[in-house]
Amino acid sequence: MPFIEDTIGTVLEKVVANDPDREFMVYPDRDLRFTYKEFDERVNTFAKGLLAIGIGKGDHVGIWAKNVPDWLTFMFAAAKIGAVLVTVNTAYKSHEVEYVIKQSDMKAIAIIDGFRDVNYIDIMYELVPELKTQQRGKLHSDRFPFLKSVIFIGQEKHRGMYNSAEILLLGKHGDEDSFQRIKQSLDCNDVVNMQYTSGTTGFPKGVMLTHRNILNNGLSIGDRQKFTSDDRVCLPVPLFHCFGIVLGVMAVLTHGATHVMLELYDPLMVLAAVQKEKCTALYGVPTMFIAEYTHPMFKMFDLSSLRTGIMAGSTCPIDSMKKVINEMNCKEITIVYGLTESSPGITQTTTDDPIELRVSTVGTVFPHVEAAVLDPETHEPLPPNTIGEICCRGYNVMKGYYKMTEETKKAIDEKGWLHSGDLGTCDENGYYRITGRIKDMIIRGGENIYPREIEEFLYTVNGVKDAQVVGIPDKKYGEIAGAFVMLNDGIQLAEEDIQDYARTKIARYKVPKHIFFVKEYPLTASGKVQKFKLRELAIQLLENKKREEA
Repeated sequence: MPFIEDTIGTVLEKVVANDPDREFMVYPDRDLRFTYKEFDERVNTFAKGLLAIGIGKGDHVGIWAKNVPDWLTFMFAAAKIGAVLVTVNTAYKSHEVEYVIKQSDMKAIAIIDGFRDVNYIDIMYELVPELKTQQRGKLHSDRFPFLKSVIFIGQEKHRGMYNSAEILLLGKHGDEDSFQRIKQSLDCNDVVNMQYTSGTTGFPKGVMLTHRNILNNGLSIGDRQKFTSDDRVCLPVPLFHCFGIVLGVMAVLTHGATHVMLELYDPLMVLAAVQKEKCTALYGVPTMFIAEYTHPMFKMFDLSSLRTGIMAGSTCPIDSMKKVINEMNCKEITIVYGLTESSPGITQTTTDDPIELRVSTVGTVFPHVEAAVLDPETHEPLPPNTIGEICCRGYNVMKGYYKMTEETKKAIDEKGWLHSGDLGTCDENGYYRITGRIKDMIIRGGENIYPREIEEFLYTVNGVKDAQVVGIPDKKYGEIAGAFVMLNDGIQLAEEDIQDYARTKIARYKVPKHIFFVKEYPLTASGKVQKFKLRELAIQLLENKKREEA
């Protein structure tokens, strides 16, 4: 299989040379369009502007923004001058942002005005009051010794900050020779991106990913969907996450295809974008797809152009997969499995896999990657169809956690295996199935319960729209299963209805002891269900119930 040993900037320039007028990026809600050539020219100008304000090779630059058009400009410009892009979760508030700026040794950060109830401008002035009194580009902050510049992505001017227009203007008069020298000095093994992941315990860790990591992962991901330059990929997932940058941008770039972008996720906007731009692929986490095909206006849209896409980011319900295939015309929808530390893909289904495998497995391992199911205690390989920890090694394994040597050693063992923390199996044909996370596994009186198994069962209950299963502390058994259930509109079910049905279908110890009916789940900014918050909510609800009964 092909393998890329170029940098991101070089790959972009090769597409420009081959197909300059192909659309690179479209924002259908404002009819904003960039061809590959136009985008590359803007990137080069922006890159020279960054050099002009003192950002260069090896510097860490953050971006804290929704999927605004210049998000990708900033990303590619940083890559072309050897800077490391540090992506910041849009849902972060001051405490988390302060941690990331400090821990990453960030030299510059690009921001927008805010997101939902969080005002980014106010937070920056609160964290860095020196912005209001010091010269731009020469910031000296006691709290953040590395931070020298703040860039506002937009036309507005804010005291102490550059804005996009000023960076582009500086770039138009920038030093072309210096720019070219830096580009030629770059190597595909250089770190190009840092993403923060909380992992299983402790403080968030900066995952260092190289050009080689994410380009080749994107290449494989696009190959599994049979991408060509004619594909148009609707990308409503956040760019700050690997789902956006790698599964999305890198898969599109390595195949010379087109991004159809949304600044913020909205199911109606997604459906409109697919119809207007005749998208061939659609991405999302399961909750996004569910919101789309259950939308009251769903049947008004023409989705006949869709062919493939990715449902990933969290466990994909089999029923949801079938609806996406049958009702959204994504006949060749795929699932990608992995984690940020593996760039992120380890396995993926293919467009040619039978439906039963595409709805029940996460596919087979990527080319140039080795995967195995290891015993969580001994780290020895397990036989087919035996539950163990999914591990991988190869080009896709991160360079490490930034300034966290011991944490890196815990994640990557002496044999080079990256330990995912996920439980799963691999069958005789190499197809992987995820059964849960090691930390999510419920141990009820010595019996292991895998949340995924119960969730899949609950989807078969008539009227259940979605279900999430978590472990709840219990004095008798140590832990018991609890389920948070969303019902379809107009459906009424009681806790006993589901439990009585479950007792006839699954082992009694697997039947959720408590069922909570909810309208929504606590989600991360990238759309993943926050199970730890569900656990906390379950404990609180049960305590409230005890008090009421007392």
